[in-house]
Amino acid sequence: MSQWISVCNLDDLIPGTGVCALVGDQQVAIFRPDNSEQLFALNNKDPFAQSNVLSRGIICQHQDQLWIASPLKKQRFSLVDGHCLEQPDIKITCYQIQVHQGQVQVRL
Repeated sequence: MSQWISVCNLDDLIPGTGVCALVGDQQVAIFRPDNSEQLFALNNKDPFAQSNVLSRGIICQHQDQLWIASPLKKQRFSLVDGHCLEQPDIKITCYQIQVHQGQVQVRL
């Protein structure tokens, strides 16, 4: 059974940005779109460029949904479920994420 793994303090995450954390053997892109405790966690690998770069992407909004735009090929991936806006048959893995006592925790 998987467990929650602490990766950093919430205050370590700058609102409006993403960071990469190594959780177990997985590169996880963590996004904090605003000043709230709302966070998203996705696999960091861009399936089009085959590079671990999504954490460096730009958080954007389209039709009232939050997306991450890849810094390389610019495809957008849903922060909620990981599907690609431009190619809906492509999807990246999303991970559970929470804030517990000020600690950002991810479950693979």
